[in-house]
Amino acid sequence: MSLSPQNVPPFSTPEATPAETVQPTRRWQRRLLGICFAVFVFEIGIFLVVFPWMDDTWDLNYFNSVIPLLQRIWDDPYFRGALTGLGFVNIYIACQEIIRALKRA
Repeated sequence: MSLSPQNVPPFSTPEATPAETVQPTRRWQRRLLGICFAVFVFEIGIFLVVFPWMDDTWDLNYFNSVIPLLQRIWDDPYFRGALTGLGFVNIYIACQEIIRALKRA
């Protein structure tokens, strides 16, 4: 009795569909996903740029009451500036994504 099979057909891969038939149906989905991502990132960026400098709503948060030591960090202008910088990075990424989506057209 042999350990190697005698009548086993060779390994075959299933036939792949051509890229031309799959590509047009996926192109609009990829572009729509990219635009939705860009809008989402842009909205987060605008929020991070504007919200830290709104004094009437910035101080009303959960973390000030739970951890009072964080209030010094939370009220620090450098921390607010760092969040604003992160917001500008998000806006930049959103603009790059929109430009990339428009170039693919």
